[in-house]
Amino acid sequence: MTEPKKKPAAPQKTASAVVKNVVSKTGNEIRGIVRIAGKDMKGEVELDRALGMVKGVGERLGLVMNEAVLRELKLPEGVYVGELSEEQIDKVEHMLSNPVKFGVPLWMINRRRDVETGEDKHLIGTDLTFAVRQDIDREKNMNSWIGYRHNYGQKVRGQHTRTTGRKGMSVGVLRSAILAAKKGAAAGAAGAPAAAEKKAEKK
Repeated sequence: MTEPKKKPAAPQKTASAVVKNVVSKTGNEIRGIVRIAGKDMKGEVELDRALGMVKGVGERLGLVMNEAVLRELKLPEGVYVGELSEEQIDKVEHMLSNPVKFGVPLWMINRRRDVETGEDKHLIGTDLTFAVRQDIDREKNMNSWIGYRHNYGQKVRGQHTRTTGRKGMSVGVLRSAILAAKKGAAAGAAGAPAAAEKKAEKK
């Protein structure tokens, strides 16, 4: 008998592969993976959605910044993020870090009147993560109420904690387990004298 022919293995997709099943409106090639401000995303995602995926931007600011990017880079509506060149990606990151310069209202940025500098600025990606960590450490060192709650892993913004935010075993389960253990111990203690009396009667 002849052995059945094995099918050739499908080629593995790489991060730099070009997406061929998505047709762009501009006719440009679409890259498979695009990195914006430290966030990897698929190239076939439209630009407005891609901007909303960046840490520190969000959905609403992403829509506003999408209009600004399309206006500045003269791109068509609904362009895929994989169509942008590296120079355009750098320009987008610059715009996301300085949204006020491109028509975004001041109340939409996330770092108004910064504690250290007093400036109005917008942080994205790892810069935002580092700044939040610094804020928490500052509150802990000041021993403020917020820092106290952070130290003990409790809710910081006035939320209820009776039923949410628990760690480890929940109170109800722990209490029932303790009661069951006490009942078992009490039953064992009561049964020991009775067993000793029966042994004494047999003798």
